[in-house]
Amino acid sequence: MPIRESIRLALDTLRAHKLRSFLTLFGIIIAVTTLIVVVSVIEGMNRYIAERVANMGSNVFYVTRFGIITSAKDWIAAQKRKRILMDDYEALRAQLKLASAVGASSWSQSDLKAGDKQVYDVGIRGATPNMINIGTEQVGDGRYISETDFSHRSYVCFIGADVAENLFAGSPLGKTITFRGQTFEVIGVARRIGTVFGQTQDNFVHIPLTTFLKIIGANRSSIGIAVQALRPELMEQAQDEARLLMRARHHLPYSQKDDFGMVSSASIYALWENLTGTIAMVAVGVTAVFLVVGGIVVMNIMLASVTERTHEIGIRKSLGARRRDILMQFLVEAVALSTAGGVIGVLAAFVGTRIMAATTSIPSALPLPAVFTAVMVSGGVGLFFGIYPASKAARLDPISALRAD
Repeated sequence: MPIRESIRLALDTLRAHKLRSFLTLFGIIIAVTTLIVVVSVIEGMNRYIAERVANMGSNVFYVTRFGIITSAKDWIAAQKRKRILMDDYEALRAQLKLASAVGASSWSQSDLKAGDKQVYDVGIRGATPNMINIGTEQVGDGRYISETDFSHRSYVCFIGADVAENLFAGSPLGKTITFRGQTFEVIGVARRIGTVFGQTQDNFVHIPLTTFLKIIGANRSSIGIAVQALRPELMEQAQDEARLLMRARHHLPYSQKDDFGMVSSASIYALWENLTGTIAMVAVGVTAVFLVVGGIVVMNIMLASVTERTHEIGIRKSLGARRRDILMQFLVEAVALSTAGGVIGVLAAFVGTRIMAATTSIPSALPLPAVFTAVMVSGGVGLFFGIYPASKAARLDPISALRAD
């Protein structure tokens, strides 16, 4: 029997028993839908993390006191580390050979006032003038902190779009804001960045780092040093160079671990991939269970179908059908049945991810390789669990089959 004829007979059987076919495929549909939704969310989140969270600037990494902390034990141990001070920044700026720029910054939080208006929990960042070129912020209006502002410890500030919108009715340039008992003149407004996981990234104020340390206290605050490598391919070498310089400054012996951390887009993304890898493994495990259950159901339905069509099989054999023809017919039917479940699962996942993207802030992206793999795996489940029923049908004795009611 030609393969085309086997596929036609299989589809006719599916159409003749629509409800039974759907109920048979329920496990496979759930498995494929679950897998595609999880993969779509992970893919969307990977792109989102790479673009919005792990994007620290072009070829940029940070030398910080804490680095990436992943446990309470590491956090407690990190509290004993030395603060990174302006002397460290000056040393790296003078000695790094593989860096095109070296900047520094430090963070705090404070409430702001402008006239009778007030905003709360605003991120206050002391920064060197070159941080506008190293980081991801861009000037929307006015200017950024200058070298003169930095060297004279000027009381000027560069504000985020949310701060400008919440405190001022018109242009904020030349106006003043007050925090920590000090008054600052607004010299620039940043271009709007947007949100990350629903949290605004425009609620900030930048002031000269020298002014920041004067207010906070130079010995009470640890700074972060931003290093921009000369080229992307020199990132690892630049990090190694910065690490050696910092270890030498902190007089660390060879056997002692770093008492500082290094953070880059690659390290943040690697941490995220480690987390999503665990999620993906759980999803694959759940999917495998559903696929096995769905495959067993397909096998049982195919066995029942063989019993129901025993007389038909006898007639076909008496008319010259060979064993392989019967085997092919039932195998194709099982594969068609489970593949249809995979296709329905993909469609359900596509609709689900579109609805989720439209109604929530969770990003998603449907990767075509995952769709292809899901359909192929569902077809493979039908092939594997359809072998026994198909072989049973092929081995039926034609005379005994014709006698069946």
